[in-house]
Amino acid sequence: MTSVPPPEPERLGLEARRLRLNTLIRLRWLAVAGQSAAVLVGVFGLGVGLPALACFVLIAASAALNLLLRWRYPTSAQLDEREAALVLGLDILQLTGLLFLTGGLANPFVILLLAPVTIAASSLSLPLAAGLLGLALVCATVLLGFSLPLPWVGGAALVLPPLYEAGTWLALAVSAAFVALYAYRVAAEARQTASALTAAELVLARAQHLSQLDGLAAAAAHELGTPLATVALVVREMAAQAPSDEGFADDLRLLEESVERCRGILARLSAPSELSGQPMDVSSPVELAELAAAPHRLLGMSIEVTGEGAEPAPKCPRNPGVLFGLGNLIENAVSFADHAVSIRVGWTQTTVTIAVSDDGPGFPPGVLSRIGEPFLSKRDGARRSEKAGGGLGLGLFIARSLLERSRATVRFANAAPPAKGAVVTVTWPRGAYEEGRRSDI
Repeated sequence: MTSVPPPEPERLGLEARRLRLNTLIRLRWLAVAGQSAAVLVGVFGLGVGLPALACFVLIAASAALNLLLRWRYPTSAQLDEREAALVLGLDILQLTGLLFLTGGLANPFVILLLAPVTIAASSLSLPLAAGLLGLALVCATVLLGFSLPLPWVGGAALVLPPLYEAGTWLALAVSAAFVALYAYRVAAEARQTASALTAAELVLARAQHLSQLDGLAAAAAHELGTPLATVALVVREMAAQAPSDEGFADDLRLLEESVERCRGILARLSAPSELSGQPMDVSSPVELAELAAAPHRLLGMSIEVTGEGAEPAPKCPRNPGVLFGLGNLIENAVSFADHAVSIRVGWTQTTVTIAVSDDGPGFPPGVLSRIGEPFLSKRDGARRSEKAGGGLGLGLFIARSLLERSRATVRFANAAPPAKGAVVTVTWPRGAYEEGRRSDI
């Protein structure tokens, strides 16, 4: 199955992870304001004997880091993963220092340690996110054994039972791990989907560019035809004068041959390409299936297209997205078939159906419900066989997305026993097929 080369989605995913510096700076200013307000309310509002000077030194350090980053980098800068991890690690250490001064795990604001961990899990790679999670847990463990007592109203210190503080540490550790894992999985799936859709748009953009080149080549051939005809006429008139110089006569013959060669090239350019020369402006379901299957017949696999339905057959405008999606399904079937691929086309007054089936091993039952998801893992058993042909991730996701954008429904299944093989059925409402949904591509 043809798919986008792996480096491209990986590069897109890495680019999607990059944190904007401006985002981190704004979040830190919000943290500085909140920390300052908490200290001021505690000291002057509640009369709690907090070490205000030491607290404000740590808060000022966080503000100074913001000013340094603002001076060092432009507003639109994006941090790489290591820089972002370093900044978030400093946030964890600064917050740990404040918690040390204000009661450690007895301070209810200890839950704020989850904030940088969540940001790291949603924007950094797994090793760096795990490293910051480990740093947060180490800091929480240090606070469990070493921290100043939490001052209380009236001057007394709030002393909590050790078992309660241990429970707080365990709750914080479990919450941090769960939130980090959840944020990482959600962000990773969002990045994979975005990367796959971007790859699909790139494929279609290339196809559209090639289609435009056909038109430009025809226009250029038409414009160049007239001056070339003039050159040919002048060459023939000069040759008719029978020049006495043999070398000059040879040059004229060479020039005349070159002109004829140029005219032949222009004639080929002015004609549509092999693909666009086929009846693609409007296609019946059988013609559409034949066009999608044509490039894959060269692979030596038997591909049979059959159609059944009441006349007249529905017609659809040319849609590169639909052709690409069907071609990908057919190529996947050819890759895994043992001997033959069958394409059954049918239509009624309400629906149009194209079913692509092969006689290969079929889809693994364990991943059948997940086929069509982007970047389906090989560890999930997504390979239908060990022979060549690729997996069932990005390529089928792109094909399914493109076909569903034309209002088609794509269903993946295995053939009913005793038959074997995979069956992919694409079904359109007849009206949607005839409209062609040009605006979606």
